[in-house]
Amino acid sequence: MFRNTFITLTVLVSSITPAFADTWIEGTVTHIRDVDTIEVADIPIRLNGLDGPELSEKGGKAAKEWMINLVTDATLKCALNGDKTYDRLVGSCYLNDGTDIAALAVQQGHARDCPRYSGGRYSAFETNKSQQLILHKYCR
Repeated sequence: MFRNTFITLTVLVSSITPAFADTWIEGTVTHIRDVDTIEVADIPIRLNGLDGPELSEKGGKAAKEWMINLVTDATLKCALNGDKTYDRLVGSCYLNDGTDIAALAVQQGHARDCPRYSGGRYSAFETNKSQQLILHKYCR
C-alpha cells in the first residue's frame, strides 16, 4: 500500500511543475527557510535571481530574520517561471503593493543580485552592505 502511495505522489509532484510554468499563485506565507526560499500556501518557492547567504554563512541568520519580519502572515502573489530546483518552484514574489521582495532583500543588504538567473534585474539595488556578502559560484 505505501509503495503505491509513494509512486502516486511522485507522479503528482512531477506533473505539477509544468502546470506552474508562467502562472501566478497567491497565498499566505507559511514558512521562511532563508532569505531566498519561502513557502507560500505550503508551496516552496526559490526566489528567482536572488543570491542570499546560507544560514551557516555571514549574514544568513540575520537575512532570514529580516525576511520573517517582512512576510510573516503576509499574502504574496508569486509569478512562477516553470523551473524547479530541488523541491522548490522558481519565481518572483510580490507584496500587495506590487513590491518585489527580492529587490527589497538586496536593497536592505541581506542578499545579492544573481546575474546568471536575474539578467541583472537586481544589480541596481545592491548596496555596500549587500556587496560584502558572498556571491555564490552558481550566480556567476
